[in-house]
Amino acid sequence: MTTNSSPQIWLYDTTLRDGTQCEGLSVSIEDKLRIAKRLDQLGIPFIEGGWPGANPKDVQFFWQLQEDPLKQSEIVAFCSTRRPHTVAAAEPMLQAILTAGSRWVTIFGKSWDLHVTESLKTTLEENLAMIRDTIEYFRSHGRRVIYDAEHWFDGYKHNRDYALQTLEAAIAAGAEWLVLCDTNGGTLPHEVSESVQTVICQKLMTKDGGQKTIPQIGIHTHNDCDMAVANALAAVMAGATMVQGTINGYGERCGNANLCSLIPNLQLKMGYSCIGEHQLTQLTEASRFVSEVVNLAPDEHAPFVGRSAFAHKGGVHVSAVERNPLTYEHIQPQQVGNRRRIVISEQSGLSNVLAKARTFGIELDKQTPEARQILQRLKQLESQGYQFEAAEASFALLMYEALGARQEFFEVKGFQVHCDLVEGKETSSALATVKVAVNGQNILEAAEGNGPVAALDTALRKALVNFYPQLASFELTDYKVRILDGHAGTAAKTRALVESGNGHQRWTTIGVSTNILAASYQAVVEGLEYGLLLHSQAEAALKV
Repeated sequence: MTTNSSPQIWLYDTTLRDGTQCEGLSVSIEDKLRIAKRLDQLGIPFIEGGWPGANPKDVQFFWQLQEDPLKQSEIVAFCSTRRPHTVAAAEPMLQAILTAGSRWVTIFGKSWDLHVTESLKTTLEENLAMIRDTIEYFRSHGRRVIYDAEHWFDGYKHNRDYALQTLEAAIAAGAEWLVLCDTNGGTLPHEVSESVQTVICQKLMTKDGGQKTIPQIGIHTHNDCDMAVANALAAVMAGATMVQGTINGYGERCGNANLCSLIPNLQLKMGYSCIGEHQLTQLTEASRFVSEVVNLAPDEHAPFVGRSAFAHKGGVHVSAVERNPLTYEHIQPQQVGNRRRIVISEQSGLSNVLAKARTFGIELDKQTPEARQILQRLKQLESQGYQFEAAEASFALLMYEALGARQEFFEVKGFQVHCDLVEGKETSSALATVKVAVNGQNILEAAEGNGPVAALDTALRKALVNFYPQLASFELTDYKVRILDGHAGTAAKTRALVESGNGHQRWTTIGVSTNILAASYQAVVEGLEYGLLLHSQAEAALKV
């Protein structure tokens, strides 16, 4: 827990620039604005918005933020130093940065002599002039400058004296932060510590020959050795006071340092102040929000914010956690906005069933006969290929059935599916016919869909929506199929997982059969049934 006297670490988020270089990730202007607003709510001090002038999207993004500025965070424009043998004042790309209107600008320059001679094709002295000229230009226009020392650690290893000269140039020109970048992601924590300590203890020379203590130090790490978070923490322990990273660790190649891990480690483990405690409780929600906006599946096993971060599966673990969470949890899940989950599987004991039942508002004890019936039925079904840890909604229905409390909203009578197959052409069109009974009334309905599962789902909704109007808000959000015993060929069992939602909640159901459509249909039916159950429970709660 942090206090007002806790040392401050300044967070710098680069999801909207470095993070968007992640393979498979693409965002619109609207996406970037939504993420920026969410990071602003989270209390991130610096948000790097992109490189205005590099593409029209980033230009428009900064213009829109001028019209509707952030409330807490500083938006930062990013660009490189001027080109060799030019003048900063004459560089069009630097003009675009000024037009963006941000108070803070991050400039990156070369620290590694190899990059100066091979990438820039210029002299070491000209690179120093590029750093000085660019920073001085922005300072003369009233901008505050963060200097990103690109490839710092590689440059430091190969030519320490020159790497330090690049920092001297940045200090002399007026940079307020020096950020040491592990751009290739190949540095190890002990190397980061040594380098950061050396820089902090170093008295760098100003351009007039006097000595000037360096400004504040920041760290920017990449994850190519799976060390990005560890390296960032090592830098902080060595004296760095700014940490750069991205939400969910998005970034080029293997990604950047993950702020969703860095923030709780810094704040809860190391005693630094990063964001407010109430904002820390929004971390899990922010992580999932960003993953939704960029259309990438969240990492279920991510530390702190992953769905499985506080999941307990083994019976011994569950029993212990029920008595004292400290036995198997290193922090309280709610500190980062997450929650404890009791996972149900064939490895479960009675403790798992009792704990899981409580999450659904069902109180059982070890002497309750139904509790052992549920456990026996669970193990029997899992031996047939069911996997209830991935389909908690189906397990809830199983419990209600064992307790004689499963509501029968409708009865499935049968279904048929017809798929159009045209020789030489690929088509996913399907026609599904379903027959259900509601309150003794038989309903026959048909619908087309993009594939057989979508057609079945649509036909079921059409058949039931007049009886249950709330179905109009339900949607099938994900569908996964796995062959369980491939050696059996076409007779193999198939497991289908269907994720459904109503705009506020999501739930997953499961079906298993040697017929892929039957497995899918079972999962779809249970998905609708569980959604109706949630709606009825919500209505009952409102009446109370």
